[in-house]
Amino acid sequence: MDTRDMDEGFGQARRPGRRPKAQINVSPAKLLAVVVMIGLIGFVGIAAMSGNLGFKVISAQEVGVKVNYVTGNKEVMNTPGVKIYMPFLENVFTLDKTPQKFVMTGNRSNEDNRASKLTVRAADGSNFWFDTLEIQYELIPSKADVVLEDSGFGGSYKRDWVRAYSRSVLRDEFGRFDAVGVADPSNLQIAGDNSKERLDALLDPHGIRIVQIVTETPSFDPAYEKAIEDRKVADQEVERLEVERSKLLQERERRLAAVNKVKEVERTQLQGDLVRLVKEAEKDRIRVEKAADAYRVEREAEGLAARDRMVLEAEGLTAKYTKEAEGLIARAEALEKRGTVVVREALIEKLRRVRFTLIPYSKDPSPKRLEHVDARNPHLEGAEQ
Repeated sequence: MDTRDMDEGFGQARRPGRRPKAQINVSPAKLLAVVVMIGLIGFVGIAAMSGNLGFKVISAQEVGVKVNYVTGNKEVMNTPGVKIYMPFLENVFTLDKTPQKFVMTGNRSNEDNRASKLTVRAADGSNFWFDTLEIQYELIPSKADVVLEDSGFGGSYKRDWVRAYSRSVLRDEFGRFDAVGVADPSNLQIAGDNSKERLDALLDPHGIRIVQIVTETPSFDPAYEKAIEDRKVADQEVERLEVERSKLLQERERRLAAVNKVKEVERTQLQGDLVRLVKEAEKDRIRVEKAADAYRVEREAEGLAARDRMVLEAEGLTAKYTKEAEGLIARAEALEKRGTVVVREALIEKLRRVRFTLIPYSKDPSPKRLEHVDARNPHLEGAEQ
């Protein structure tokens, strides 16, 4: 307000013989500025009381979600820092994104990340339990808007989803083994991995994922504890026997390799001897074949020569006997022409060569026949001439 304007107003309002009245003259622009200032101060005061100051500090352990109340859009803010928004039209909510631990132990379950111990019914009907079982999980920063919509802001998601699904899934997966089998660390690892896979599938639509499931050795009734201990001793004995068997198999393989090596050397030597003998036999075969061929040629030549000689002899004999036959034929023809004379001549010629021994007496006083005895064969008598 200008002082001169006030003085002028006072001067105009002054009347002779009356007391002057105070009068304020304010321009509309100034009045609007004052009203706006008062409105801003009131707006800031209300925003301060409601917490909507138009900015939000997001730490490295948090993820922010800016919600537009007009359009309903949600924007995930995963980088730390100061985030600006329009108060009353928008708001930024923060969620804890640090890894969380849901522990199942003891008998109390009235805390966000705590539940009573997990008891499981084994495949053989017995019961066992885990004194402590820890599930490490965390919020998926890229799905912070889903978490905000499902569970609200703050740590509400810690009270709902992991608790809701974990017990039934863990009982199902660990209950696939009997009391002895579940004590095997490898089976515990298998059950833990399968539980993590199933829980991830159930929690992913709610913006949560499992980091790790940490299990301890399960506890059993005393009778089962003893049975498991006996089973461990038996398994150790089996492992020892398997090691011994493996050693024996290795020794067997070593000995077989040595024997095979010796036999291979012998086989190589025998193959060399066989090749040598085959070559020698081949040489002998060639030599015998050559000798047989030479003998065959020689015998063939001798046969041909003998054949030629015999042919010549046959031809000579043929000519000789042909001439003799012709002579005999001629003589026969001549004899045939001479008749009995020839017979008589032949008989005379034959008798001429016979020696007669005459006995000076006669056995028969009136002989009618003449006998002679062959001196060359005195036993023959009475040969009639």
